[in-house]
Amino acid sequence: MFIKVCGLRTPTDVAAAVQVGVDAVGFMLTESVRRVTPAEAGRLAAEVPPEVLTVGVFRGEPVDVIRDCVNTAGLRAVQLHGDEPRSHYEALRDLGVTLIRATSLASGSDLQPGSYGEDMLIIDSPQPGSGNQWNWSSLKTAPVTGRWILAGGLNPGNVAAAVTTLSPWGVDVSSGVEVRRGIKEPLLIAEFVAAARSNGSDSPQSE
Repeated sequence: MFIKVCGLRTPTDVAAAVQVGVDAVGFMLTESVRRVTPAEAGRLAAEVPPEVLTVGVFRGEPVDVIRDCVNTAGLRAVQLHGDEPRSHYEALRDLGVTLIRATSLASGSDLQPGSYGEDMLIIDSPQPGSGNQWNWSSLKTAPVTGRWILAGGLNPGNVAAAVTTLSPWGVDVSSGVEVRRGIKEPLLIAEFVAAARSNGSDSPQSE
């Protein structure tokens, strides 16, 4: 079970996530209450071991801005969380980083991982970052296969059921491990990771 914790802003956040064995940490480099600057993201990413993906999250930024941010921060992955076209992924491929496409059922986008040239696909709430759980039922009737990650409204109390029901390749959390908007809680991060892997699904790194 691949686990990503997103919206990290402090060294304490990063240390808490790494300590409990997450596979990826995300830094918001777009409009958000959790936004950090490229320089801040770089300082945080420098504390992350090489086996953990450091992900810059973007929504609507031009390709040249994304490239500059990734190079400044030294990130290992790019997540595009808007309506970016396939050409964005093509233009970023030469960076040599992992490319992640995030979409929702409401967008009407192709839900096949890799169809835009991405390495991983996130299926999120129509209101990303809101912490609101959305209706996952349609994913049961039309299952997604491959490297896809469930996001949106997940927390330590519901992630085990979501994993059991939908069998995603991974899960992504932000609001669900916060004590208030934008403020992460290390204990909740640990509880989330334990719950996500409670059915015996280890990190892909250990497989």
